[in-house]
Amino acid sequence: MPRNEIDILVELLDSGFNRRSWHGPNLRGSIRRVDAATAAWRPGAGRRNIWEIVVHAAYWKYAVRRRLLGEKRGAFPLEGSNWFARPAENTEAAWKADVALLDEMHRGLRAALARLRPSALSAKPAGSKVSNLELIGGIAAHDVYHAGQIQLLKRLAAEALR
Repeated sequence: MPRNEIDILVELLDSGFNRRSWHGPNLRGSIRRVDAATAAWRPGAGRRNIWEIVVHAAYWKYAVRRRLLGEKRGAFPLEGSNWFARPAENTEAAWKADVALLDEMHRGLRAALARLRPSALSAKPAGSKVSNLELIGGIAAHDVYHAGQIQLLKRLAAEALR
């Protein structure tokens, strides 16, 4: 049982990412057994693919962690921000590396949240219009939102790649 507000928020964060949840697949579960070809498939010109959504989610986990810790921009391992054209290299190894990046960014965000004092939840990070609590709730919802998109893209890709 969670001991305080921070523990509850860590559970919420994990529920959207990689813990069994009532709402169905979480973000990590939605990409289980997805191969590089499926991850790279696009439903149409100019549309996002699963791979890009995964790296986008990793970026925003980094951005929220950075805001919680008051860090400066520029430490994300990839050049750019928000959306990243993927695949840069269409191989299973490149896909697995970007999934590993998502996992790494989640662990970093989770660790930053776990160190946060409950009194800091109402604070607004420098340059942010929302509180730490809103950032944390938002990033958990962000994972669930994109998990749903990925579920749909997987079904569409399965039909298209037959």
